[in-house]
Amino acid sequence: MSDLAATRTAIVATLNSVADIGQVHSYERYARAEKDLKALYEDEGRLQGWFVRRLSTRVISPARGIRTVINRWRIRGYRALDDSVQSEILFDATIEAIRAAFDASSTLGGVVETTHVDDLAGIQVEDSSPVMFAGVLCHGARLALSTRHRER
Repeated sequence: MSDLAATRTAIVATLNSVADIGQVHSYERYARAEKDLKALYEDEGRLQGWFVRRLSTRVISPARGIRTVINRWRIRGYRALDDSVQSEILFDATIEAIRAAFDASSTLGGVVETTHVDDLAGIQVEDSSPVMFAGVLCHGARLALSTRHRER
C-alpha cells in the first residue's frame, strides 16, 4: 500500500471511530440521480455522511535521498437539518468528536510522522453552514487536515 493509500485508510478509520458519524467514504461519491446520491450518505434513515479527498501535496527535499511529503486533506460532511432535535448542535458535537479523535492520534496510528504541520494541529474547521445536498437541506462542514511523512 502506498503512503497515500495508507494515510487515506488511516483517516477513514479515525473518522469511523467517532460514534454516530454516519457513512464515511474514502472518496467523494457520486450518483446520477439525487435519490441514489442520498442513499450513499444515509445512515439509519437519516442523511449523514462524510468523504475524504486529497487536496494537495508539497514535497520538500532538504537532504539528499530523504523527502518530506506534506499532504493536505479535505474532509467533507453532511447531516440532514432537523430543527426538532437541534441538529446543528448535534452536528457541531460530531465535528468536535472528530477533532478529538484526530488529536488523540497525531500520527494516525504511526502511518504518518504527524498531523501538526505549519503551526496547525490536527483538524481545522474551514466552514460549517447550511447547504443543499442530494436535494436535502443539510448542515455541511469542510474540515482540513495536513499530514507529514518522509520518503526515500
